[in-house]
Amino acid sequence: MSGKKRPILIVVVILGITVLFLGGVMALILNFFGPSSRLSFGDKIGVILLEGPIMDSGPILSQLVKFRKDEHIKAIILRIDSPGGGVGPSQEIYREVRRTIEKKKVIASLGSLAASGGYYVASAANKIVANPGTITGSIGVIMEFLRLENLLKKIGVSLEVLKSGEFKDMGSPHREMSEREKALITALLLDVQKQFVDAVARGRGLSVEEVMEIADGRIFSGAQAKDLGLVDSLGNFQDAVQLAKEMAGIKGEVTMVYPEKPRLRFWDFIFQDASEAIIRALKDNLGGIGIGYRWNGF
Repeated sequence: MSGKKRPILIVVVILGITVLFLGGVMALILNFFGPSSRLSFGDKIGVILLEGPIMDSGPILSQLVKFRKDEHIKAIILRIDSPGGGVGPSQEIYREVRRTIEKKKVIASLGSLAASGGYYVASAANKIVANPGTITGSIGVIMEFLRLENLLKKIGVSLEVLKSGEFKDMGSPHREMSEREKALITALLLDVQKQFVDAVARGRGLSVEEVMEIADGRIFSGAQAKDLGLVDSLGNFQDAVQLAKEMAGIKGEVTMVYPEKPRLRFWDFIFQDASEAIIRALKDNLGGIGIGYRWNGF
């Protein structure tokens, strides 16, 4: 009986190896010659997605540098769908986009939302394309502080603080800020606001006075932003692709190159959704307590 089973087992093993081999070959073909492959023929445009709150600039910075150094990529489209986020990360991306436009054309394509830090980043590009109904603008700074002193009193919890200076615990959730502390925070916000206004004026070729007139945190539709000089043209992502082709001198068809997605292990697939949801919740709730180029409208 065992002798009869052995040939069947061998056939099954051979079939398994064949399937694995063919699967590997197909994966290599899709990887090297798929729509996002850098080994495909013809001119190429790099596409970088900036989606959600801007909390970590690292991935976007590395993608910009990689596309900038790739001589086969003739232009870059920065697709933005973001309410903004941290001041530091927004400024880091802005600076890298400004460095990139010295070598390659960068077109910002605004999706449904590109407000505050999202627009800050877009203003660094050569051109901005937005939908007529895109929510954008919100040029301003926000800083929020959580107040818990009344809750702590109700549950009988108190906090004693020893500090080396008057302002060391400024903004602490267990007490109200003094007028002097509020004055210091306001001065900080005005300084960071000026940085925002200067960056938009420099990126868009507008005067500081022109930007200051609308830098009160208000939002605009894409159509309104175009009338104000904050956006160059109205259109969707494909319009941005066409503009990128024209600016880069590309004729005919073009290959869109997207950043490679990191490979996930088996356990990553299982826990990824849950862990990302927890991280997003922490960033949205705890990360929001601080200074930011972000719009809190939704």
